[in-house]
Amino acid sequence: MRILWVCNKSPKLVAEAAGIDGAYSGGWLDSTAADLLSNSGNVLRVLFLGKDPVEGSSRNLSFASFCGDVSEVWFCKHFDSFQPDVIHIWGTEFPHSLEAMHAANSSDLRDSSVVSIQGLVSIYGRYHYSEGMPARVMHVPSFGDFVRRTNLNNGRRDFIKRGESERECLRLAKHVIGRTEWDKACALQINPCALYHHCNESLRVEFYDGSWDLTNVDRHSLFVSQCSYPVKGFHYALQALSMLKMEYPDVMLYTTGESVFRDSIRRNLGRTSYQGYIAHLIEKLGVRDNVRFLGSLDALEMRNRYLRSHVFVSASTIENSPNSVGEAMLLGCPVVSSNVGGIADMLDHGTEGFLYQSSAPYMLAWYISRIFDDDSLADKFSRTSRSHAARTHDRKLNLRTLMSIYDSIAAKRGVV
Repeated sequence: MRILWVCNKSPKLVAEAAGIDGAYSGGWLDSTAADLLSNSGNVLRVLFLGKDPVEGSSRNLSFASFCGDVSEVWFCKHFDSFQPDVIHIWGTEFPHSLEAMHAANSSDLRDSSVVSIQGLVSIYGRYHYSEGMPARVMHVPSFGDFVRRTNLNNGRRDFIKRGESERECLRLAKHVIGRTEWDKACALQINPCALYHHCNESLRVEFYDGSWDLTNVDRHSLFVSQCSYPVKGFHYALQALSMLKMEYPDVMLYTTGESVFRDSIRRNLGRTSYQGYIAHLIEKLGVRDNVRFLGSLDALEMRNRYLRSHVFVSASTIENSPNSVGEAMLLGCPVVSSNVGGIADMLDHGTEGFLYQSSAPYMLAWYISRIFDDDSLADKFSRTSRSHAARTHDRKLNLRTLMSIYDSIAAKRGVV
């Protein structure tokens, strides 16, 4: 089958073939591309958003990059030259997805195209972006953001603006791939005529190897995988941390990214508004000695952090089905997550982990303390969540499901 992908970033196989350093997207694209190409009957062409123009091929894989202002005409040229059986547009978050959908329509390939839902910026921006954030912080920029001529409210508006093209892309789509009740509801509210296909995602290969063991963890340690902007809810995680510290003075919260406390006044002035707010909260809540920023972690380093953590926390104000929760579950690290978006499809409350109302950090603290205090409960969550995730992220099953979707789309056009 001739399969054409349109991606936000380059999958690892493409980055390696193109000689692009450190540009891997990670996650489902990497493993799915490798699995697709393991079948010699498949030919894959990947069009991806990149900084520099690259184009090339390697056996049954070919690729080309485009920049942010790519046009419908550019996609039409590549569609016409490759003659795909199926066009798979990964994600709706960026304007190029709409341009690719327009090109599919122009090339009489609408019936052959399918769009995957990753996150939905139209929903994130309109309803969830600023949850729990003071209005002053949303509207008044840090010095760094003032220089960059932005603020958090502009970030929310950017999501809403990008959401306009996202909604148009979904309205034009005949086929949509999703994986949760949440994304199904959102997609079909936008386009009731779309044919919705369910397909779970496979994770990076590193997370299929390794098993959480309570005897090897740093007791009373928490891991939050991202803290870069308000949707990830790190401000809520810090509030829960301050409550936990009263009972567990040695509690430690680890997260990725650069520390919000820089080594000079000049570098501190360059912080984003959210980084500045996080720094303010850490000082105000008296938890500076209880937070560690780990910088950028590769897949193996992420895996090791999950395996060393007593509890993984997802405090987001909205998610579809975050890879971080899947990674933690697949390794068996006990999870406490906000019950938002499609999370409830991933984890069963009380038997595989805990879910709590996103705006209730006191409940986050309560559920974490229950795991801290009960080793048998932690071990139970580890076993049951790992079993569930092994089914959700089964690479062979997910590949069969995806190929079945591709086959059904191609068959409707008489290709197979």
